Amino acid sequence: MTSASELVKVLNAAAASPPEAGKEERLALIAACDKLKNSFETPMEASLRFIFSPHHSVALRLAIDVKLFDAAAELSKNNKEITLEGLSSKITTEPLFIARIMRFLAVMNIFSEVGKDTYTTTPLAAAYVSDSLYAHAIVHMTSQNEVIAQLPRYFEEKGYKNPDDAFNGPFQYARQTDKHCFEWLAAQPRLQNSFNKVMSISRTPGVQSWFEYFPVDSKLGGKSKAEPLLVDIGGGVGHDLIALREHYPTLNGTLIVQDIPVVIDSVQGLPAGIQAMAHDFFQPQPVRNAKAYYLANVLHDWPDKQALQILNHIRDAMSEDSIVLVHENVIPEVNVSAFSASTDLIMMSNFSSLERTEQQYKALLEEAGLALVKTWAPDGAVKGEGRKLVEAVLRE
Repeated sequence: MTSASELVKVLNAAAASPPEAGKEERLALIAACDKLKNSFETPMEASLRFIFSPHHSVALRLAIDVKLFDAAAELSKNNKEITLEGLSSKITTEPLFIARIMRFLAVMNIFSEVGKDTYTTTPLAAAYVSDSLYAHAIVHMTSQNEVIAQLPRYFEEKGYKNPDDAFNGPFQYARQTDKHCFEWLAAQPRLQNSFNKVMSISRTPGVQSWFEYFPVDSKLGGKSKAEPLLVDIGGGVGHDLIALREHYPTLNGTLIVQDIPVVIDSVQGLPAGIQAMAHDFFQPQPVRNAKAYYLANVLHDWPDKQALQILNHIRDAMSEDSIVLVHENVIPEVNVSAFSASTDLIMMSNFSSLERTEQQYKALLEEAGLALVKTWAPDGAVKGEGRKLVEAVLRE
């Protein structure tokens, strides 16, 4: 049996010279390290880690707000080491403030502290320069976490009942507003911009697009060129439909992207065969008898009360051969990942909604007069976890 001192040497050697590893091996190594850490931590050590974990994102947000990472990137072009004096010459705030933030970022291994008020950058520091996707993610999520921080007080006052109304829940309580999260966000230009950037990040990089593992030819065939083939409801500026058209250029039927007017007004240069249409999905669906109605990352933003309103309007527009395609993160019944558990908490706090299991989607669809046909998953998907495509039809 390996002694603790021998194990320390092995781990330090591996950290100094990491072995080559594919994605699955890399994730397995990270999981093994986490498991090892958990087995050695005392309750006190684990509790301190839980208590102080929100501080990491706050320290990053403060550094992003004062453009610390931009200053560090500029200084490191000419010198291997950067100093507090150099950072202070680039950032219009007190040196003591910068020093305290840098101290925390060094603990996070974003910078290496090589001497008093002296640092070197790591590759991770470059990820947070202004307008990077990761910087926008930090801005967006720290804003969302302001609401999460109010959950204990909200549930203590309101009772420990699952929130079920997107217009009257933890978000409205924390923000002291009667507006929905999206409506409130629209009046916050910086936060809205960061949200838009974050939504452009692929949730499953390197994974097949839905139309690569879903049998498009057999499921979406049979329409003439003039008939509505697929309606992308809440589809933004049409990224999914453009990708679908590029992958299936001979697919018959019109593709229609729907979103609120402010989004549709920004749509430019759609390829032939794709139309943009302003539509509020809480109003009757104007496109009737389409072959497919597609919802990507829409239903998880709404609790059952509002999700049913959306689905009921789709059901009323469907023909007997229409299908509904719901592209969402479908969480497993057991052993949910930390990521999915975290996003579920975000849905609860900011939208009074939830990340759903396959059975929860089945029950929701049935209540809307639909029947789940099959849940499709990309090749090589982790069992029970990740984004999937839920197919449904009208109930008999």
